[in-house]
Amino acid sequence: MERYEIETFLALAEELHFRRTSERLGLSPGRVSQTIKKLELRVGVPLFDRTSRQVVLTAAGRRLRDELRPAYESVRLAITRAIEFGRGVTGTLRVGYSTPWVADLLGLAAETFRERNPDCAIELHEIQLCDPLGGLRSGHFDLQLSEFPIDEPDLTVGPVIFAEPRALMVPAQHPFARRDSLSLEDLADVPLVSLHGDIPPYWLDFHLPTRTPSGRPIPQGPIASYWTEFPSHVAAGRGVAPVAFRGRGYHARPGIEFVPFHDAPPIEYGLLWPTNGDSARVSAFVQTVLETAAAQRIDALFPAHVSRVDDTCGVYCLRDVGRAIEPVV
Repeated sequence: MERYEIETFLALAEELHFRRTSERLGLSPGRVSQTIKKLELRVGVPLFDRTSRQVVLTAAGRRLRDELRPAYESVRLAITRAIEFGRGVTGTLRVGYSTPWVADLLGLAAETFRERNPDCAIELHEIQLCDPLGGLRSGHFDLQLSEFPIDEPDLTVGPVIFAEPRALMVPAQHPFARRDSLSLEDLADVPLVSLHGDIPPYWLDFHLPTRTPSGRPIPQGPIASYWTEFPSHVAAGRGVAPVAFRGRGYHARPGIEFVPFHDAPPIEYGLLWPTNGDSARVSAFVQTVLETAAAQRIDALFPAHVSRVDDTCGVYCLRDVGRAIEPVV
């Protein structure tokens, strides 16, 4: 099939009207009709039932439409990406971040990115905790750097950039505040602030579990929608919250303490973007973030605000930072 035949068939299958199809494609109604007749002769069956009042797809037409459209869209998208990549990195790149320490890293990467790509503007925006993937899916963000795990069919998961040890944010007067470290099993003894929103269940299970590793239930405390609610609930003694220990230097306030876990896996922070939104801009910025993360000393990028853990706090995952990535085109 010729490209014009595919485009004409798919347009008519959507419009179900010869005049509207001809206006959409910039062709005469006669040319549209001739193209469809030629295609039907090649296929050997009618693809449309035509009357003076309506045009409808036949069963064969519906099947051809359903099988042809995804392939056509893939080819069209590949051509668009190739054109965009050939033109270079231009336009505006919108990047989401989940925490202030992520914003620090992205800010450094953005400076380098702007120097390399002066024709591309870059915007950094905070992600809402109650909807961590909504910005990517709505098109508000082109990519983001945020907490893993993420396993979504419509999102491409990039490399892990760094990892942070976990801690428990507790009321300053709570007995836990006097401990040097805690176990995940201790969560069974305190109410946990929970989170409400459009959030993958597996993400919630990792960050705000309902059971300890041994299976003991964790009491559920107040429900929050935004990060600012978490310290308020904790300071008021209504619950506790697992967080990155790095947060102690950014969210310290009267009435709360950060106590490290000694048996919790770290929180990994990585890049992700819509699978159908890959572009030269995304590829260039991903590479810039990787280079920035590899080049920065962790204690220079993230000042050490902690004294209760060793200098592994805020360790970059060099196994990912050091590896090359394929251009996203």
